[in-house]
Order: sequence, then structure tokens, then C-alpha cells
Amino acid sequence: MSEYSEECLEIFLRKQGQLFDEPVAETLEEAEEFLDDCMAVVVNSLKEVKEYFEESGMDVSGLSYEELEEMSEVFSIGDGTYLIVEA
Repeated sequence: MSEYSEECLEIFLRKQGQLFDEPVAETLEEAEEFLDDCMAVVVNSLKEVKEYFEESGMDVSGLSYEELEEMSEVFSIGDGTYLIVEA
């Protein structure tokens, strides 16, 4: 597996419905391939989530960390890291 931990892939599989109407992956391998294809990133904190969106041109200056965590593109891994998937 590449940059995505097994836990990260499992969480994406379980929670992919928060971003997509239909499943985009059914196995860990499919999840990893999908995340690679859409260049998903793993960051170490909500501060880095905010920085990521700011660098990509999104205005998130008025959003709290709680609001950032609730964005459909943001998946909390549970260990303090976050997966960001832009579809």
C-alpha cells in the first residue's frame, strides 16, 4: 500500500457516502486506487486541512475547525490525521 494506511482506507470505504451518492470502491485495493487517481492527501491536523484548502484557492477563512471537519471532502481518521478527497 502507498501513502494511505489500512485504517485510512477502511474509513474511506465506510464513509465514502458522505461525499459520493454511490460507492466508488468496495475493497481496500479499489479504495487505494481511487484515492491515488484523485490525488487525495492525508494531513496531520485540522490546521493543515485549512492550509490545504487555502492553498488550493478555497476561501475557508471564516470557517471554524469544527466546520472544516464537517466538510464532505474531509474524513477524520481518528488518530488526529485527516484524509482530504476532492472529487
